[in-house]
Amino acid sequence: MRRIVSSASHSAFFGAVGPTVMPPLERAYRVVTRRAGPISELAVPSLVLHTTGARTGLPRRAELICAPDASDRTLFVAGSNFARPRHPGWTYNLIAYPGAEVERGRHRTRVTATLLTGAEREQAWERLDDVLPGYRRYERAAGREFRVFRLEPVA
Repeated sequence: MRRIVSSASHSAFFGAVGPTVMPPLERAYRVVTRRAGPISELAVPSLVLHTTGARTGLPRRAELICAPDASDRTLFVAGSNFARPRHPGWTYNLIAYPGAEVERGRHRTRVTATLLTGAEREQAWERLDDVLPGYRRYERAAGREFRVFRLEPVA
């Protein structure tokens, strides 16, 4: 199932229509299921990220694919933004305000975000590519370096 989702979500077609189609689908999924989670949770590990707007200070939410570490507590996320040229807004938010909250299933957890570089970033990419095969190719096709974050629970 993950390979099918990966192939579809990394296609040029999805990159073109995803930004328009996915938000209403996400809203409909939340209404029908009465769940806060993203529709992608049906096929791959996913979360809802709650951040503070970097410019506005207002609450923001983003539905994202994630890669849990072996403990299933620390999560990795990449700012793919449908392979568009700009980084997604939530990455700017995490840089400005690294304290955030993550919803997975019916659980909401406070986390601290760290922007990864170097070897840590490469290790996170290995995990992300395990969860969604071909994800790294998506970064190369986008022509920019995706921001990759580690989300760790706050004690």
